[in-house]
Amino acid sequence: MEKNSDTFNYTYSAGEQEEIKKIRQKYMPKELDKMEQLRRLDQSVTRKGTSVSIIVGTIGALILGLGMSCAMVWAGVLFFPGIVIGIIGMGVTALAYPVYIHITKKERERVAPEILRLTEELMK
Repeated sequence: MEKNSDTFNYTYSAGEQEEIKKIRQKYMPKELDKMEQLRRLDQSVTRKGTSVSIIVGTIGALILGLGMSCAMVWAGVLFFPGIVIGIIGMGVTALAYPVYIHITKKERERVAPEILRLTEELMK
């Protein structure tokens, strides 16, 4: 009896197919579905306010630190100016949260029509 050497063997692996799909997905052009657009818009509302308020808070903390240094290190000459500088730093730091609220409110007003349009489409 002679064995046929012209046969084709194929093995299917679900794991390999999933891996192939994942690799292929990396190179496909990205299409944002409506839910992903809605999530990104919602996240973008607070991003700008957060960044600006962190910057304002950091600047205020640095000014406060400068005032403390003036009052403690150069106590004889710059004690009272150091106190004034420290109070100004506290004021700037205290403004960080109201700045965040203001910017977030403006961003919500700007993005609201688009978010409402997307939510209407998604709820249908």
